[in-house]
Amino acid sequence: MSHANTLSALRPSGPGLALVYVLAAALPLALALTQRVAPAAMWEYAAAAMGMIALLGMAVQFVTSGRFEGVSGKLGIDKIMGFHKLAASWVALAVVLHPLAYIWPTWAQDPELGWLRLQFYLSDPAYLTGVVALGALVVLIASSILRDRLPWPYEAWRGVHVVLGLVAVFGGLHHAIAVGRFSAQGPVAVFWWALGAAVLAVMAILYGWRWARLHRQPWRLASVTRRADRMWELDIQPVGDTPALPYHAGQFVWMTEGTRRFPLFDHPFSIADSPARPGLSLLIKEAGDFTNQIGDLPEGASIGIDGPYGEFSLHAHDPESVLLIGGGVGIAPVLGILRDMVARGDTRPVRLAYAVGAAPNFACLEEIRAATRTLDLRLWLTCEDGAEAPDIQAGRLTQDRLRDMLDGLDPARTKALICGPGPMVVAVSDALLDLGLPMANVIYERFDYAAGARSRQDRARTRNILGIGGVIVALVAGFAALAGVV
Repeated sequence: MSHANTLSALRPSGPGLALVYVLAAALPLALALTQRVAPAAMWEYAAAAMGMIALLGMAVQFVTSGRFEGVSGKLGIDKIMGFHKLAASWVALAVVLHPLAYIWPTWAQDPELGWLRLQFYLSDPAYLTGVVALGALVVLIASSILRDRLPWPYEAWRGVHVVLGLVAVFGGLHHAIAVGRFSAQGPVAVFWWALGAAVLAVMAILYGWRWARLHRQPWRLASVTRRADRMWELDIQPVGDTPALPYHAGQFVWMTEGTRRFPLFDHPFSIADSPARPGLSLLIKEAGDFTNQIGDLPEGASIGIDGPYGEFSLHAHDPESVLLIGGGVGIAPVLGILRDMVARGDTRPVRLAYAVGAAPNFACLEEIRAATRTLDLRLWLTCEDGAEAPDIQAGRLTQDRLRDMLDGLDPARTKALICGPGPMVVAVSDALLDLGLPMANVIYERFDYAAGARSRQDRARTRNILGIGGVIVALVAGFAALAGVV
């Protein structure tokens, strides 16, 4: 087994990561049960448990942002970001319920006194850092939900996101150690100090070590070529002693350029290339503040490359036959996989669908067509604005066309890799499930984390993540029951 395969095998799967998350959440509660504290109502024990789990959850959010391959290597960017978003919701809920649960016994007996007690918690200087942490978390989540409506550049939003996250977690740590019923001393206090050190280490890796590596291992822009309407292919080559990137076709990298080679300014782009070729190629469409200037980058410009990341590759799934489906600029990783199959002389049956809204949006069509001469490849090219060539079909990639793609293939041994706009990915992935592909055989990436249409696979993932939340609730209830009798 190669070194890369060994690392892949050692990475935990989704259920393994879920178990690690639950055990991590349970650890401070288990430590707290070893301490003697003044007797309290069960609701107050529950409040303490929610505070401890929320604090642990805030810290974990720093490593579920899609930038740690060891965490997301077997999950993919869609899955890990789905968990990141949903976990943020229950962390926020626990933080809000934390003070409310403390006052609930008082409120139940005397609402006016309960209200005064809440005001005391929110205004007393001893609890200030906890209130600041709560405020930072609320603003962080609100700004994330409203990101597309805020008049901020993406990089500014990311910077604010990081700062608010740090304020929330370190404000929470100070609050726990200063006034926590179980956290002021003993093993729980030691745990919080260790957790704070771990968060600082994560930040040092993300914004220190990676910054140094971007400058120590530079790349340069060899050429910029227009491939379609507002779509450019960047040929990027390593400089000097910079090692080759050990990627698999279909993975993605975080890219920065010029004097902005700092992790806060990076953007994710799929690799549209084969590892058999030196360097790497990125296919990028003008679609935002950064990408709108991509075609104007000068040859020789300094480029920062951080990667590879993601599970969108044949190497990660090794199917008997392959469906490659790309929409718009989502053709980038699909093209990379196709180029690699050509370079390796892959003999597996492969069916490729490429859907665009208008004919000028097709990229590298002649190269894709030429691949039919060396691979067991059939093409489905669709254009919503109408066909301009005999092999281009008008309209969208319908279920009937997907059924034609599967003709002669065993759905149980066929895997579909889909990349494109969110609505297209949802429609195509659900249609393939209807046509008999097992859910585990439908792999997709969107790089679109905003709320919107959700596929059946998205809903299944949400149920699984909510299942983790259910276990967390059980931990809180169990701790509240045990703390009163230990």
